[in-house]
Amino acid sequence: MSKIIPFKAVRPTPDKVALVTCRNYDDYSPAELASWLDFNPYSFLHVINPAYVHSQKITLDKRFKGVAHKYQDFKNDGVFLEDEKSAFFLYEIQTKNQTFTGIVAGTSIEDYKNNIIKKHEDTLQYRVEYFKDYLQQTGFNTEPVLITYPDNPEINSWISEKKKEQPIYHFSTTNKEKHTLWKIETDAEITWLENQFEKIPELYIADGHHRSASAELLYDQNVALGNEHLNNFMSFLIAESNVKIYEFNRIIRDLNGNSKEDFLEKLANHFIIKSKEQELWKPQSKFEFGMYLDGSFYALFYKQETKNPSILENLDAQILYDKVLQPILGIEDLRNDERIEYIPGKQSILTIKELVDEGEFEVGFMLYPSDISEIKALADNNLIMPPKSTYIEPKFRSGLMVYEL
Repeated sequence: MSKIIPFKAVRPTPDKVALVTCRNYDDYSPAELASWLDFNPYSFLHVINPAYVHSQKITLDKRFKGVAHKYQDFKNDGVFLEDEKSAFFLYEIQTKNQTFTGIVAGTSIEDYKNNIIKKHEDTLQYRVEYFKDYLQQTGFNTEPVLITYPDNPEINSWISEKKKEQPIYHFSTTNKEKHTLWKIETDAEITWLENQFEKIPELYIADGHHRSASAELLYDQNVALGNEHLNNFMSFLIAESNVKIYEFNRIIRDLNGNSKEDFLEKLANHFIIKSKEQELWKPQSKFEFGMYLDGSFYALFYKQETKNPSILENLDAQILYDKVLQPILGIEDLRNDERIEYIPGKQSILTIKELVDEGEFEVGFMLYPSDISEIKALADNNLIMPPKSTYIEPKFRSGLMVYEL
């Protein structure tokens, strides 16, 4: 039984929402960031990092306090207003290729602790501590955890009808996306949605494992204070068929002392190798891998060696690690080894070709994306994906909605 709750959101005024909201801070290059901050005084980027020019020269404590002060400035200036009544929200993101629609709500720390909200990725403790400190000192969160639920005809039908109503926001962004938000505030609708989710036995985190772990840690350290806002964390709940899962491709700086010929010979122990020369080849199904090495593309077809592999051993990202990255290329730590970097699968494989051709990297690997059934199977068995296995959309706009703690 899953629990969702309405909450009092703090939101931009309708006339400024297109100016306030922004992509994730890390998505901007330094030049883009400087341009947006110079050009747009309403951008939430000013709140996220108010001392961006000196960001490497101030302590984290001062930076977090600066975020809190700038956020308060936005509220004092009337850029943000707090809703008078708790509500749910229906949020639609329309890109060039796909439309995503989900429900913004509070989800339960208790459900998270009891594995009703399930995980498939590991977390780094220092990142959990970092974001916990951020939440505690700033007093708000604007990045919901992306959570999937099983497709539900009744909820789908309700969403279709809700979309016929007048939204509270409807705006476009400079990356050519359209964003629409509806408010769900009547007692009847709120109760109906709560009852629908109570029928759902399990929810699955798609993106935001560190955010949810940080919310749990903040709750644990402050439970004695009785702050009800800490009992839940903001989530964007979306039907599992409506998420888009991309792979993360890998690029490696060297061949770990192997010559090209030795490397290909070792690969042949576990893969059937076919040269694709200059064809921009990507894997077409599971157990296939693309590779770019020394000016040529290759198709690698995995020789399945065990008849009954575990769910984790069957995962393409794990196969690549077990058969190539760790034993041949000597990469033990996928998170921290400086010899490996990751390219989201939504980027063209020409990016990998260019990086290898420029000489900074020696070889690139292209993977086939996981699907939701693999993610759920891992979570159901308390197994953890290798780092950077999935890049999942949709991505929520920062500053669209604030959950105050």
